[in-house]
Amino acid sequence: MSVSSPSTSSPASPSASPATGSVPTQAELLDFVRRTAADAELLASLPLDPQDRTWVRLDGPGGSEAWLIGWPPGTGTGWHDHAESVGAFLTAAGELKENALAVRLPTDGWQTLELTEGVDRERRLPAGQGRAFGHHHVHEVLNGSPDRHAISVHAYYPPLPRIRRYSRSGQVLRLEQVERPEDWQ
Repeated sequence: MSVSSPSTSSPASPSASPATGSVPTQAELLDFVRRTAADAELLASLPLDPQDRTWVRLDGPGGSEAWLIGWPPGTGTGWHDHAESVGAFLTAAGELKENALAVRLPTDGWQTLELTEGVDRERRLPAGQGRAFGHHHVHEVLNGSPDRHAISVHAYYPPLPRIRRYSRSGQVLRLEQVERPEDWQ
């Protein structure tokens, strides 16, 4: 498994490697993040910053994009999706919380959406727990600990073509920004 140089801020992929062999399934991505999270030497190699997320890029299965991410206490992603990519992530150390929406959003052409009651889902993901998700999965991931870093492993296929970022006020979700790989270089 190869690893790129550590970075801080938001993870992103400046280039995507073509898929070699078959397209990885959500289950295969989840298996990959589970096996990777068990690599104590890899986890120990991730530099942890006291204020900003840190990460290293990993080679995922079948040309997928993968990341090892360090989460300082109190940090999170904000609401976002991974567009056409499917993915999986697993907490390797500490605990993360995922807030997600159990609704498929329109793919394009909207700025503001009124959410119906009952679409919110919350998952606590202690070390060793993770999940796979499908296309257009809207969520936010948080390290709610006041004093402990968390570490997680993420994998996406195809490599992220874009990330849509949202703001949320009550039941109103607003599209704020669309990021593309060239924005991450």
